[in-house]
Amino acid sequence: MADCRTIAIIAHVDHGKTTLLDHMLRQSGTLVERGELVQCVMDSNPQERERGITILSKCTAIEWEGHLIQIVDTPGHQDFGSEVERVLRMVDSVVLLVDAVEGPMPQTRYVLRKALERGYRPIVVINKMDRPERRPSAVLDEVFDLFDALGADDRQLDFPVIYASGRGGWASRDEQRGGDDLRPLFETVVAEVPAAGANAEAPLQLQVATLDYSEYLGRIAIGRVHAGAIHRGMRAVCCRRDGSLTPFRVTKLMGFLGLQRVDRDRAVAGEIVALAGIDGVNVGETVCEAEAPAPLPLIPIDDPTISMLIGVNNSPFAGRDGRFVTSRQLRERLERELEHNVGLRLEATERKDFWRIMGRGTLHLSVLLETMRREGYEMSVGQPQVVLRGGEEPFEHLFVTVPSSCTGVVIEKLTRRSGVVLRHEVDAQGAAQLELRIPSRGLIGYCSEFLTDVHGEGVLYHAFDSYGPSVGEIRRRENGAIIVQHDCVTASYGLHGLQERGRLFVKPGEETYAGQIIGLHNRSNDLVVNPGKRKQLTNFRAAGHDEAIVLTPPMRYSLEEALELIADDELVEITPKAIRLRKRVLDHLERRRETVHQTA
Repeated sequence: MADCRTIAIIAHVDHGKTTLLDHMLRQSGTLVERGELVQCVMDSNPQERERGITILSKCTAIEWEGHLIQIVDTPGHQDFGSEVERVLRMVDSVVLLVDAVEGPMPQTRYVLRKALERGYRPIVVINKMDRPERRPSAVLDEVFDLFDALGADDRQLDFPVIYASGRGGWASRDEQRGGDDLRPLFETVVAEVPAAGANAEAPLQLQVATLDYSEYLGRIAIGRVHAGAIHRGMRAVCCRRDGSLTPFRVTKLMGFLGLQRVDRDRAVAGEIVALAGIDGVNVGETVCEAEAPAPLPLIPIDDPTISMLIGVNNSPFAGRDGRFVTSRQLRERLERELEHNVGLRLEATERKDFWRIMGRGTLHLSVLLETMRREGYEMSVGQPQVVLRGGEEPFEHLFVTVPSSCTGVVIEKLTRRSGVVLRHEVDAQGAAQLELRIPSRGLIGYCSEFLTDVHGEGVLYHAFDSYGPSVGEIRRRENGAIIVQHDCVTASYGLHGLQERGRLFVKPGEETYAGQIIGLHNRSNDLVVNPGKRKQLTNFRAAGHDEAIVLTPPMRYSLEEALELIADDELVEITPKAIRLRKRVLDHLERRRETVHQTA
C-alpha cells in the first residue's frame, strides 16, 4: 500500500466538487458508463440531485497510473459540518475547492480551519475557470489571506494551486491557459499528498468515522485502518466510548472502487473499508485485535443545535395519503434513523404520540422529514427551537451580499432579531457585503422574508460561531395567520374577498378543515374566516354586471419554508401528497379559552 493516498474534497456548497469528482472517476478509467452520461454520479440520494447539494459524505477510490487514490466527497452545507470534521480524521490531506467568482465562503472557513489544525497542507483548486466573470488572481489572494487569518504556518501557506473547470473536465497550473484533461490535478495529488505510511504488521487499529445501515447487515461501520490488517472472519474487539470492550467477528468486509462497494478478504493500513458484525457500534470507537486492544482518541460528536416536536398526524385528513400513520410505526422509523445518523437525538415527551427530535440544523432535520414523507409516513411537526447548552444559546456568523439599495431593510430586520453588524462594505459594482453575529433562532423564518426584501437579488450564508448568553424573546413572524373556521371546500367567491387581507396558500376547489392555516394575515393578529363562502343566488336580476373574479396565484412553500413559517402554537402536517399548516388546537373556541387562560 505504498502508493495509496487518501484525500477529502472540501468546499462551500455549490462550488462544484461533486461535478469535478465525476470527471476524476471517468478520466481515471474507474467509471465506465454505457448509454447516457449521468451528472453528479456521487449524489446517489434523490434529494441530493433535487437540491443540488451533497448531504452524505461518500467514499470512493480511483486507480491512476498504478496509484490508488481514495477520495471522500464531503457535504458543503454547514448543517453537516460535523460530518466533515469526522471525515478529516481518516485522510492524509485535503483538496480545497474555491469558486473562481465567489471566492472563499463561510463553510470554506469552517472546514479549512479544521484541516489546518490537523496539520494538513491543502491543495487549492480554483474551480469554474470557464465562467466569463472569473477573477482567479483576486480569489487566490483571498484564499491566502484566509489561510493567514486561520493561523497557517509557513509550510501550509506555500500551498500548491491548480486552476480547473469541473464542468469542462480540465485542470491547469497556469491561470491564463486552459487544459485538456485533469492530469495536472492527478499529478499534484500524487506528488503532494503523502502516501500511507502506517505499519501493516502492527496490531489492528481501525477507527469508525461514519455509519451506514442495511436491512440485511444491520449497522455498517466505515473507517480507515490506521495500523495493522483486518480480514473477513477474524475475531476482534470494539473499544466503546465508555471504555468497555465488545468482542465480535467480522462478518462482512468491503472496500471502495468507483461507485461500488467491493467485497474484500483483507485490508491493510491506509485503506478505507466498511465492515459489518458490530452490534451498536458508534462513531469514534476503535476496532482492535482481541489480543491487543489499543483504542485511538475518541472522535467527538457535536451536540445538536435545533430541536422540534414530531408526532402522529391527528388532523381530520389523517390516513388519507400515507401507509404509516401510527405512533408505533413513527417511533420505529425514527429509532432506525438513529442507527446511522449520529448527529440526531430523540427524546420522549409527556405525550405518548409526540417526541422531541434534535439535529444540527433545520436542513438536517428537514432532509429526514422529506425522506420519511416519500416513504409513506404521515406526521405533524412543530416549530424549530434552539437547543440551549448550560443556559447559553448558539450564535451564527452571518454573511450577506445584497444590492446597496436594500441594505437598510436587511439591517433593520436582522438587528430586530438581535443581530449585531460587524462589517459593512460596498464594492465598485454597488453590491453591499454585510457581516453579522446573530442568534441561531433569529435566522429561523428569515430566509423567505430576505428573498422578498431584496427581490431575489441577495445571497445569505451562515455558519455556527459560538454559544453565548441568551438575548431574550425574538418575534420571528410579523404576520398573523388566516385560519379556516369550519370544514369546507374553498370557493372563488370566498377567496376573492380574502386575498386583500393577506397572502393565501390555497386555490379554489381545495378541501380544508377547521383550524387549518390557509394564508398569512397582513396584520399581526390571527383571522378566522370562511373560505368556502359562495355567492347567494336569487330570482332577481341585477341591474349591472357582476364583477369578474380575478384571484392572485396562491403562495406555495417547500417543507423548509413551512417549518420556518409556523409560530409556537402551530404545526406542519406532512403527508406523502401534501404539506399543510395548522393550529395545534384546531377548535376555535378552545383556542380562545386557552389564550385567555395563558394571559390571566
